[in-house]
Amino acid sequence: MPNVTTAARAYEAATNNRSVREQEADVFRRAIGALKLARDAEPISRTRAIADNRRLWLAVTDLMRDPRNALPDELRASIVSVGLAVQREMDRVAPNFDFLISINENIADGLSSGS
Repeated sequence: MPNVTTAARAYEAATNNRSVREQEADVFRRAIGALKLARDAEPISRTRAIADNRRLWLAVTDLMRDPRNALPDELRASIVSVGLAVQREMDRVAPNFDFLISINENIADGLSSGS
């Protein structure tokens, strides 16, 4: 399977040359793209984008609650607070996609600026 090997090498090279923060920002950018595409799409696409964004934010808030996390306590608490606001918005019958996109963009920008 030369394509798999080539793809694995390309992935390894890409991740070796980029900071972890930039890779994390890319995860948020991917969620942003999905939310933008789903904003005016059929319900299944909207549901899928919300579900993916929910998994992202559940992971983020879990990481912030981990006592081994090296970030300052105040920053971790702020990120958890934002995560809870995002979760509440996603729980609504008609979530505000622009709000969710904006929050993710701010997080991605913050991660990118710290690289």
